[in-house]
Amino acid sequence: MTPLSDAELTDITRATIAQFNDAFNRHDVDAVMALFTDDCRFENTSPAPDGAMYEGQAVVRMFWEQFFATSPHARFEFEDIIAAGDRATVCWTYHWSSAEQPGHVRGVDVFIVRDSKVAEKRSYVKG
Repeated sequence: MTPLSDAELTDITRATIAQFNDAFNRHDVDAVMALFTDDCRFENTSPAPDGAMYEGQAVVRMFWEQFFATSPHARFEFEDIIAAGDRATVCWTYHWSSAEQPGHVRGVDVFIVRDSKVAEKRSYVKG
């Protein structure tokens, strides 16, 4: 089997992240998890200062199920996707609504993609 060129790998990474972002904004946990590797790692933005690390399909799934259940109006606006090889950085604004008032925060996700799936997602916020 011929190895993929850097351009081909970048295209696959960009497509994987676009699918992930789409599934995320639909709050479709099954579709999100179908785009994670079995040995996936997710580093959340909280608790400060370093965020919690979740590893493996079952644990990451549980996080997203709880997140979407407690944040039914969560929406990410994806500002930019920068991809190179198996890596991608996504700049975003997270919007939410609560009984008090709507709000938002800006941040970035750093992804590693393996075999057209997300192997690692590290999330960071401004401020």
